[in-house]
Amino acid sequence: MELPLYATYIAAGFPSPADDHLEDRIDLGKYLVQNPTSTYMMRVKGSSMVDANIHEGDILVIDKSLRPADGLPVVCFLDGEFTVKTFRMIDKKAFLMPANPDFKPIEVTEDMDMRVWGVVVWVLHKPQKL
Repeated sequence: MELPLYATYIAAGFPSPADDHLEDRIDLGKYLVQNPTSTYMMRVKGSSMVDANIHEGDILVIDKSLRPADGLPVVCFLDGEFTVKTFRMIDKKAFLMPANPDFKPIEVTEDMDMRVWGVVVWVLHKPQKL
């Protein structure tokens, strides 16, 4: 589905004069998905990533072809459940870090059944009042 893309940016600080010059049309599928055969979406349940602006009900666009790297948000299958966390390597140890002080970091150990399902490339959510 293609939608109009305006050439002007929206000021998130002070308002700027309106400029209604249409730049182009944008295909949301192509914009959000760079690797169609390895990309999927999942809906978020829970609050462990709220400080990373990932909230309950958000839809994550996940690319399974990307390698997890330190500091990237990833979706993992951990001991029978999916979770989204920030992947961290600290002193040669892997951690899944929440973005909420109410949750503890998870050190990934050999006795865990943990598989990375992909890197989060987009977070889709509505403005809070919609």
